[in-house]
Amino acid sequence: MSSAEAVTAVIEAGGAHVPALMDALEERLLEVSCSHGAVLGKHAQATISAGGKRLRPLLVFLSAGPSRAERPGVLRAGVAVELIHSATLVHDDVLDHAPLRRGRPTVMAMAGRDMATATGDLLFSRAFAELVANGSAVQIRVLSRAASALAHGELMQRADAWGADTTRERYLERCDLKTARLFEAACRLGALQTGVDVERLGAFGRRIGLAFQLLDDVLDISGPTARTGKHRGTDLLDGTVTLPFILARQRDHGLRALDVRTITQPEHAEQICDAIAATGALETAREQALEMVAEAKRGLPFLPEEQRAALDLVADGVVDRYS
Repeated sequence: MSSAEAVTAVIEAGGAHVPALMDALEERLLEVSCSHGAVLGKHAQATISAGGKRLRPLLVFLSAGPSRAERPGVLRAGVAVELIHSATLVHDDVLDHAPLRRGRPTVMAMAGRDMATATGDLLFSRAFAELVANGSAVQIRVLSRAASALAHGELMQRADAWGADTTRERYLERCDLKTARLFEAACRLGALQTGVDVERLGAFGRRIGLAFQLLDDVLDISGPTARTGKHRGTDLLDGTVTLPFILARQRDHGLRALDVRTITQPEHAEQICDAIAATGALETAREQALEMVAEAKRGLPFLPEEQRAALDLVADGVVDRYS
């Protein structure tokens, strides 16, 4: 099953209210992206339409459950989470000078650093404007803490660039900040609509978010390009040391002696990817992600059968990205 098919299955399993919320999400994202003039609107719309699977707002909707589906606050929370996610992608592309995102030219590539930065700032600010309309200081704190964690994680990644001695613990902390905390926030924002099991649903989101990042880093090494939309070993070319490389260095003397700064060409990066794969590090990283997913599912609170089944499918879909 493709990742798109997996998301479709989750939407269908989530109940009759979920497809309607996902449609309303797209409409509102389009409205927001076009709300600040033609120039910024063009780039904001291009960023949002490049999309992804809308996994984070989907978690908001599923965590809220069908009893709160009609509340406009649920939709606003989903929109806010997706806008934060989109903003961070644009800003990441600025920092990485990335030419492509999901196989499409980035705002950075099309319009330069200043326009990309302004586009990310617009999306970021509109996320909080969206959530303010819910009138909940608790919800704003949840999203604000996640946004702060994202910034901290990005600074950690920059500090660790080309650092072959990065430890597994340091790597996991960085992934927690950069990725898992926004997954956690999505589940918390949904659960806050009912006030039930906010902590446990938040913990579920955090665990699958961490597994999501681990498997994304495995995909960077394993490819293929047609699936990921980027060259194998892009992280290595950017100087980003991930778990597969950390594990492989412990098993291969040649990789242990490698200076990451010498990896400057895609062909060389692919050779290093092959060497990493030969150590069995990809399988080990995947096993660790699978355990995180299993732990996330075990920690789910008692929920109505339909709601729990849909959240289980989200967790399984994280794994299916690699399979």
